[in-house]
Amino acid sequence: MQAPDGTREDSSLDKDALSTWWNERIGEHETLHVRSFAGGQSNPTYWVHDGAKAYVLRKKPEGALLKSAHAVDREARVMKALADTDVPVPTILAFEESSDALGTPFFVMEHLPGRIFWKVQLPTLQPEGRRAIYDELARVLARLHAVDPDAVGLGDYGRREGYMARQVARWTKQYEASKTDEVAPMETLIARLPGLAVEQPRTTLVHGDYRLDNLIFDGNDAKALALIDWELSTLGHPLADVAYVCMLYDVQLPRIGGLQGVDFEASGIPSEDDFLQRYASFGGEVKRSEFRVLKAFGLFRLAAIAQGVYMRSLQGNASGEGAGMFRAAVGHLAGVALGLLE
Repeated sequence: MQAPDGTREDSSLDKDALSTWWNERIGEHETLHVRSFAGGQSNPTYWVHDGAKAYVLRKKPEGALLKSAHAVDREARVMKALADTDVPVPTILAFEESSDALGTPFFVMEHLPGRIFWKVQLPTLQPEGRRAIYDELARVLARLHAVDPDAVGLGDYGRREGYMARQVARWTKQYEASKTDEVAPMETLIARLPGLAVEQPRTTLVHGDYRLDNLIFDGNDAKALALIDWELSTLGHPLADVAYVCMLYDVQLPRIGGLQGVDFEASGIPSEDDFLQRYASFGGEVKRSEFRVLKAFGLFRLAAIAQGVYMRSLQGNASGEGAGMFRAAVGHLAGVALGLLE
């Protein structure tokens, strides 16, 4: 039994309660070994080994939460729905809606050992390997946007029209609910974005947090084994996901870095134009006239998320370490978004 890298000892779960639940829902076992995954700032995630096999348990955090946040029920639902599609997802084994067992709802899915790339410049790879990873990033996103929501039982997964307008309203509320001080660029964005809603040519599944470190890759090649962290998923504008990926070309983010100043030809990492072309070559559609606005919206949403992480760090219930660094990110991200709108 080998615990994966990036996990640590954790005593936050009630192992006796989990063991009882496990016997009823997953199967008989001897002793459960539990470790938490480091790095996430949203839903606490655990590696669980029952003596025979490894699993992943993901649950809502404890404490006061923003409305509609940390939707583990939606995560479980969308991954189950995509099980028989071209979108790689883990197998969902059980969802527990009640808070009785572990204090909040949670789900259990298979554990897929593989590689997660936390640094977007992929410093451990050679140019050919970097190019292949970014190709797969574009391919999986195009495959997601090719899924017919009705065909997989997700036709009611969200409203079909007005994605950006709804999202701006939602994240404005989320930001206001977690605001700890005045950040002038955020106030300017809140005033400007509602008047910039873009036309939505078609409605697809939208991951909502599509980025490199939310893909698990095979240990030996560039094949994606699973796309994870679906809590922001809904129905909406596919280009919003593409723009969210391409924020990397404009910012440096905590821990994962960015793609500013990269020598794309030498590194093997695609330029933004090349990435968009690869996405289109896999069947995605790109409308450049709307791209900057959607990218600015993505930065605004990321800034609102960073503010929420910072607030939870003050309350002591942020899931990851170093959540306080996200305070500085709020104004930086909002400032870059305003620059895109000029």
